[in-house]
Amino acid sequence: MKRVRITVVRKAEYPDLMQRYENPIENACPLKEGQVLYAEGWSRPAELCESAWESLSPFVLALSSGGEDLIEGWMKNKRSAMVSCNDGFRPVSFLLEAED
Repeated sequence: MKRVRITVVRKAEYPDLMQRYENPIENACPLKEGQVLYAEGWSRPAELCESAWESLSPFVLALSSGGEDLIEGWMKNKRSAMVSCNDGFRPVSFLLEAED
């Protein structure tokens, strides 16, 4: 299996939605833009929360298994994917890239 590089590309925050719908939380996502993590097959990097891993893991597994062009014509680099976590208040976008 190939190692997959996971780069935090962008973090967004929607204060209006948080104020309207979310109970206050103390520890939001600690990841930083530009931070790089690595996944070895099906193992979740310790820095990723379970929720983010649920969104990323199918793509990570496909790329680590040699999959390419996961959604036909989607990515310029066929051995990559751009995936966001499913947090509707603070979504984080990740670039996944299979290493050689």
